[in-house]
Amino acid sequence: MQPTEKTSPGPITDGRPSSRKRWDTTDLSLVAVFAALIAALAIVPGIPVGPLGVPITLQTLGVMLAGAVLGPGRGTAAVLLYLAAGLIGLPVFSGFSGGFGVLAGPSAGYLIAFPPAALVAGLLARAVLRSATRFRAVLLFLACVVASLSTIHPLGVAGLMVNAELSLRDAVLVDAAYLPGDVVKNVLAALLAVSVHRAFPRLLARPRA
Repeated sequence: MQPTEKTSPGPITDGRPSSRKRWDTTDLSLVAVFAALIAALAIVPGIPVGPLGVPITLQTLGVMLAGAVLGPGRGTAAVLLYLAAGLIGLPVFSGFSGGFGVLAGPSAGYLIAFPPAALVAGLLARAVLRSATRFRAVLLFLACVVASLSTIHPLGVAGLMVNAELSLRDAVLVDAAYLPGDVVKNVLAALLAVSVHRAFPRLLARPRA
């Protein structure tokens, strides 16, 4: 008889797909690139709206792109890196502003909403790209709309109520002026994200550990 060959037991799994344990240099580079993209979009002059003068900017386009292109983890990290750069004083916010003083302004709620917006957009975009083969642009647009309406606008209204001392009704009316612009930016984000994922189809694929 031949001796029984001993085999070492493999890692115990629960049957779910494995995921990457750590990011590599490519992931970190993508995070840095998208943080720089959001900062570059903030340089584009905004359009002041309403009595408080909070401008319509392209920052939210960069936030939605980060989530829809990079996914929830890397997209949120890119937005956090951008916010960290601005809060330490780099002039990367709208109007070449920076520092913790922006958190006392009327736009503070919108800035605070950027990370959760990228997270929600990334989660929904990943679900769309892994399950849908048709109408991806439409579904990604809806993902960006859901992310915007569930995070940016509620927190923006809260910021207006706290820092500008507006009533809920007045804050909602001020915030409503940004909705048409958000629709346009979400359309652009969806179209750009579809193009990127068409060129790099494994950008959000789940890698093996």
